[in-house]
Amino acid sequence: MTPPNPVLDFTPEIERETRDLYQRVRHVIPDVEWPVHAPLISAINRRKRERKAIILVHNYMTPEIFHGVADYSGDSLGLAQFGERTTAETIVMCGVHFMAETAKILSPDKTVLLPDLKAGCSLASSITAADVRALRQRHPGVPVVTYVNTSADVKAESDICCTSANAVQVVESLGADEVIFIPDQFLGKYVAGKTSVRLILWAGACEVHERFSGQELRDFRGMHPGIHVMAHPECPPDVLAEADFVGSTSAMIGHVGKLRPQKVAMITECSMAGNVAVEFPEIEFIQPCNLCPHMQRITLPKILRCLETLSPAIDVPPDVAQRARQALERMLAVGRGAARD
Repeated sequence: MTPPNPVLDFTPEIERETRDLYQRVRHVIPDVEWPVHAPLISAINRRKRERKAIILVHNYMTPEIFHGVADYSGDSLGLAQFGERTTAETIVMCGVHFMAETAKILSPDKTVLLPDLKAGCSLASSITAADVRALRQRHPGVPVVTYVNTSADVKAESDICCTSANAVQVVESLGADEVIFIPDQFLGKYVAGKTSVRLILWAGACEVHERFSGQELRDFRGMHPGIHVMAHPECPPDVLAEADFVGSTSAMIGHVGKLRPQKVAMITECSMAGNVAVEFPEIEFIQPCNLCPHMQRITLPKILRCLETLSPAIDVPPDVAQRARQALERMLAVGRGAARD
């Protein structure tokens, strides 16, 4: 049975301690919620120092986590790379299961914790290692490019990994006329439109991004004249066709900072818009709110419990980790600067 969430007092000391942070995030976190979040943020930050741990936070985490407790925030590969470089012995991954696995693969000697083991991913669950082996049998000699949003078992069966930002570069680096590209069919279609390499696709999709439609974007434009629409390449083709900019989570953040539009819609997991809005309070963010149910499983109480118990810990069998690491390192060798999901 899961222990009940801790109830901590919002004392005057905690109010003073967290006052500056709240002034920064108050336009994305309601006043009524802060007395609940602040004591947990204070306790987590104190406990992680005692444990000599770091907390890595994905762009899709809710603002109280993203801005309240992160030592590093970013996309999945950036989190794993930061974890690999840190001298901390314990990593708390505020993301989903495949991200924690990737961190463990790149940092085998560190303890990697995931606050909720049920935080999964529809893309990662759409394909298995056996599926990859079957694809290889049907297409002998064709190299396999695997999106990082996959399990360690699937990465281990692959030739090389990619992110949404470097997928075209990775595909073309193989020098092959044909490539098996798994598991995201929409990202695959996007990449296929950017290269002459023939892609053999898998019918996987992100349950957040696949729900958007081109008509939805047209409706946004009708309701919000002048809005600048950005979409993640995991979205369906009709969505990408309607967007003003298509890019990874990191690319979208960079694009907002460079362009500074008056109104913007990020067609991706809607928590990200709230996180970015903190950095650009002068921009109006219209949030098309498709929430990832798996990301939402990570909460402040679970992070605190994770630090208290040093569990649940992620483990990857050594033979799987070794082969998966090779696929990741091949990707990093193609272009470290572009590697972002």
